[in-house]
Amino acid sequence: MNNKKTSRSVASLASKTLQSKNASNTAKKLAGSVLSQTKSSNQTGSTLEGLASSVIASNKYSRETKTLAGSVLSQSNKER
Repeated sequence: MNNKKTSRSVASLASKTLQSKNASNTAKKLAGSVLSQTKSSNQTGSTLEGLASSVIASNKYSRETKTLAGSVLSQSNKER
C-alpha cells in the first residue's frame, strides 16, 4: 500500500497539462493519473507505471512531463 498523495504544485501542473492544446497524449494520461491521486488513496496501475518509467528513461519528453511521470511512479504499488 502506498499512501502518498499529489502535491499542490504537481496537481496544478497536471491540471494545466489537461487543459493544454499542445500537450501530448502521454502527458495527458500521466496528468489524469496524477489528479486521480490528489485526494485519494488511488495507486498507479501497472500499465501507467510502465508508461511513466519509459517517459523518465527517454530524452524526448519535457521536464514537465517527466515531473508528472515521477509523481505517478511515486504513487505506485510498492509491492509490484
